[in-house]
Amino acid sequence: MSLPARDHDRTPAGTSAPAGDTSPAGTSAHAGAPAPTGTPAPSAPAGSSPAPAGTPAPGQDRSPADRPRPAGLVPTAEGLRDAAARRGAPGRNAVVMTMGALHEGHATLIRAARARVGEDGFVVVTVFVNPLQFGAGEDLDRYPRTLDADLELALGAGASVVFAPSVEEVYPGGEPQVRVTAGPMGERLEGASRPGHFDGMLTVVAKLLHLTAPDLALFGQKDAQQLALIRRMVRDLNFPVEVVGVETVREEDGLALSSRNRYLSAGERRTALALSRALFAGRERLAAQEALRARADALPNGRDRAGNRAEALSRLGEARAAADAHAVAQAAECAGAGAVRAAARAVLDEAAKAEPPLTLDYLALVDPADFTEVADDHDGEAVLAVAARVGSTRLIDNIPLRFGPPSPESPTLGATK
Repeated sequence: MSLPARDHDRTPAGTSAPAGDTSPAGTSAHAGAPAPTGTPAPSAPAGSSPAPAGTPAPGQDRSPADRPRPAGLVPTAEGLRDAAARRGAPGRNAVVMTMGALHEGHATLIRAARARVGEDGFVVVTVFVNPLQFGAGEDLDRYPRTLDADLELALGAGASVVFAPSVEEVYPGGEPQVRVTAGPMGERLEGASRPGHFDGMLTVVAKLLHLTAPDLALFGQKDAQQLALIRRMVRDLNFPVEVVGVETVREEDGLALSSRNRYLSAGERRTALALSRALFAGRERLAAQEALRARADALPNGRDRAGNRAEALSRLGEARAAADAHAVAQAAECAGAGAVRAAARAVLDEAAKAEPPLTLDYLALVDPADFTEVADDHDGEAVLAVAARVGSTRLIDNIPLRFGPPSPESPTLGATK
């Protein structure tokens, strides 16, 4: 969900990094958006008096209880039900879940939700900083709260209401004793670096799905593992909701949009472009090998007998055609997931020699159903995913791929019920 990605923001010296990320897959803050996670509060002028206890830090909103509630803001589940009942329209309901500090990436999700449900639909944007997703050493208290700006952006992008409940509203009995577990899938890749994180994420997503009762729930594809786990939970536990993945948004140079991009120096940003270049190299390698496979299949007598065809052409003196037939048959047989991985890794290996260097966390080509590595002869959907550090900034990115020709039975990466 635009719930938290697992990438950690880089923070200036002397500050502690909040956990997670507020951005949906492939998004980041644009100019004029709230400051991203990890931005230090300005220091007070010399000789000034300290702020009274409980005063929000600069750039931080007061809690809803401390100020009049603006139109469009709903802090309770009862109020959300009342707002839905008052709309008096038969349109469908959609939800976009966030942890706040909204930016253009979230606006993309909200606009997509509005487009899906139409003018008569009801679009709920949730803003909730979920304590279950913060592990040891991750500073929940420093997570940015920018509710006024969040409300303005959400309503401007097409939200009907912003549901911003308190921790007590979401967990009225205190820390929940019964939770949703992500299982083995939640322990791989991103889950390996933050044990228990995906359990907390799924628990709050389940609760928010119950509280908002949507027909559609939209999440960013940049957080591919999170999206896959939500889809799995919805399917395994029979939630009556359609999960819609929204395509990753990229900057002009290909870097996936993320609030943490602004922490990169000019040199670090140049190195960081290797993440998207590696993914694109893998995609291009797959496109080339699929084209070769199609050519091989189109040869007379089929791919298995392409050599015989080449020999016949050679006897006729058509040497160039024979060489082409041999090349097509050989390349098509050597294609596969391994070639895609190798093409992507070559780009990342070069970036590891750059200054500053890229430090790879993982490169994985996985089945989107369970995030296990696919075999070299894999046919069907796959996700090519990468995580790496440049300086002290950790970045993630991924692209969906398709091995082999599409079939009517193939699952789509965009939506599932």
